[in-house]
Amino acid sequence: MKKNPISLLAVVSILAILGIIYATMMPQLISKEDEALAEFSTERALNQVEIIAQKPHYVGSANHELVANYLKLELNRIGLETSVQEGFTLNDKGLLVKSKNILARIKGTANTKALLLLSHYDSAPHSFSKGASDDASGVATILEGIRAFLYAKEPQKNDIIILFSDAEELGLNGAALFVNQHPWAKDVGLVLNFEARGSSGPSYMLMETNQGNQALVKEFTNAKAAYPVSNSLMYSIYKMLPNDTDLTVFREQGNIQGFNFAFIDGHYNYHTQQDDVQHLNKTTLAHQGSYLMPLLKYFANADLNQTTSSEDYVYFSAPFSFISYPFSWVMPMTLIAFGLLVLFLFIGKAKRMISIREIFKGFIPLLGSIITAGLVTFLGWKIILEIYPQYSDLLNGFTYNGHAYIGAFVTLSIAICFAFYHHFSDSKITMNHFASPLLLWIIINGFLANSLTGAGFLIIPVYFGILLFGIFVLTQHYSLGLNLLFSIPALAIIAPFIVMFPVGLGLKILFGSAILTVLLFALLLPIFNTFVRKGAWIMVFFTASICFFIYAGYHSDYESGKAKSNSLLYIYNANTNSAVWATYDVNLDEWTKSYLGQTSQKAPGLNSFPISSKYNTTFTHSAIAPVVEVPKPTIAFLRDSVIGNNRYLKIKITPNRKVNRYDIYANPKMTFYNFKANGVSTSGEKGNRLQRKDSKILCYYVVGNEPLIMDFYINKSSVFDMDLIESSFDLMTNPLLKVKPRSDWMMPTPFVLNDAVMIQQKIKRYTEPVSAPIQTAPAVDSLTIVKDSLKPVIKPE
Repeated sequence: MKKNPISLLAVVSILAILGIIYATMMPQLISKEDEALAEFSTERALNQVEIIAQKPHYVGSANHELVANYLKLELNRIGLETSVQEGFTLNDKGLLVKSKNILARIKGTANTKALLLLSHYDSAPHSFSKGASDDASGVATILEGIRAFLYAKEPQKNDIIILFSDAEELGLNGAALFVNQHPWAKDVGLVLNFEARGSSGPSYMLMETNQGNQALVKEFTNAKAAYPVSNSLMYSIYKMLPNDTDLTVFREQGNIQGFNFAFIDGHYNYHTQQDDVQHLNKTTLAHQGSYLMPLLKYFANADLNQTTSSEDYVYFSAPFSFISYPFSWVMPMTLIAFGLLVLFLFIGKAKRMISIREIFKGFIPLLGSIITAGLVTFLGWKIILEIYPQYSDLLNGFTYNGHAYIGAFVTLSIAICFAFYHHFSDSKITMNHFASPLLLWIIINGFLANSLTGAGFLIIPVYFGILLFGIFVLTQHYSLGLNLLFSIPALAIIAPFIVMFPVGLGLKILFGSAILTVLLFALLLPIFNTFVRKGAWIMVFFTASICFFIYAGYHSDYESGKAKSNSLLYIYNANTNSAVWATYDVNLDEWTKSYLGQTSQKAPGLNSFPISSKYNTTFTHSAIAPVVEVPKPTIAFLRDSVIGNNRYLKIKITPNRKVNRYDIYANPKMTFYNFKANGVSTSGEKGNRLQRKDSKILCYYVVGNEPLIMDFYINKSSVFDMDLIESSFDLMTNPLLKVKPRSDWMMPTPFVLNDAVMIQQKIKRYTEPVSAPIQTAPAVDSLTIVKDSLKPVIKPE
């Protein structure tokens, strides 16, 4: 390998292998609407998404009710009888809501346990999200899949239950309502849950089990999904994220196992105004369908009593394959790899081909590359955030040009690798220096074998590297073709994580991708270190990195479809008869400044009552606002009596305007016993004592303006000290405030209570009732309007 054209061929070949790996992760062809009726059609599923996701349909909205009715009609249309489960639930985080689940059941011929197909139909509140990806895509996948399954008259032994759950976006309450209160829950043997945390990219399979996963791994393998994308490390990563799905409730509260299928790329659209059908990737929707159909056919006839086990398996997907083996093999495989490497080192030393001194010298470029690439990327991202402060506007941590930054730091890391190996290594001692990363990888796998066994599959590329090293020691021969062949496992298993980590965890984790890039480069050292002109390749990859940075900088501004998120709230303090504008934004824009002013005040006082949010976001700025006559709620003490050493209270809070949410707080010194809200108690209650971490007691999402009724006991000597915040999601349409619309390159910030009119007041024993009328439009008129808007989109069969 003396000529530079060979190195060019090597790079082109590696890029081609990577292209094939990524292309085979998901379907590349979209099934059209004229697809055979017995087959899943992506276009037909997309039509369902268009109908469901026309408008935001969060719990409590008029469109939410319309979507529920539409789903019942669609299930009826394909021949299924539907039922509705409705009721209040209060989860262990204090979130109360009245959920409405939509259900249907298909009877099997010899039922073992029922297969449950699950997806939620509510969209995220606060941010005007239409919920196309999350989770109209999941609902549409199930509707189209079941339609095709029934049309094909597939054999079916097990019952199939379809559950379109409610209030997932609020606190998984619909799933909890089903698991804990529906008689069908005891029949469920397995769940297939279709979810989304983005708008594009491959759909990843995540198993949720309480014990071992061996049985589920084997059953998934037998189902033969065409494009499996999964590995046993992903569930460990998933558990690090501030996310749960409805399937978590099934596992934790019902001891029911299952599979999650969710896509995470395009994360900047998640829960935002941009979660619409235009941003949903069609091949991603096709990937969801490619999971459902084979698994539906297989599990409709499998013995669902045999899906539990005590043993865990390591598993991972590779192009056209899904590979698994027991956890118990991980440590022995690591020790065997170490033994093989020592054996080949001993043989190489005996043949005077391997020098222990050179092996240790090989750690200089290896560790130098790891430390430098990691530090440069970590500090580089910090500098980029200083240059582009607007990147902090996106709470999910992944920018619209995030993929360009991944490309920039990955190519920069490769350039750093070439620089270190150019100065500290030579092609004549490539295999001596190749032993160093092999030793490091074995040490890493030894650590993972004890602390993160699900990552045990990372030893597989090391085996191929050791075998390549052994072939060289035994034959003194290697070639580009052989090196490329033995590099495929490393590229197939490790390369996807370089992109997956920052997409899933945010660009703050880019330094991890840089380190992983160096570790992958080291496994490909027999290819790269034989390049004659490494200096030229340093410049090639450094130039590529600069191009990525320039591209990212050029696309750093906001535009329609890639909007800046911002927030604004009107907060009226009924205790002091004063009002403020408030925001969570760090960087104010022209729209927020028009209310908060050029020199707005900080807002620490507003954070004394923590408003729950996904990322614990707090208010940053505030400014004095005009006081308007927002009708306050009526607070009535229905019962207030002393029983022994306890004081029993029953309090009713009735809205006098159209409201969406109540947040209730109490002095941390107050201890609550037998706490109930609207007749239900929290699942987290222990020993009749309400468990809480701070002043927050309850978050109630209102449906149909139903009042909140709380009853509880406190110590009779306790000082009664409670507060409420009443919120309506009508800031942009409230005629009293006349807030101007956002520009088309702006959107409401997701994950926080936003675009709301809030009333903060004490819960007092002698609060005077307010007689102001509820300001709501007639239900029939709004229903008719939305129905009319659906008509042009609904297509006849």
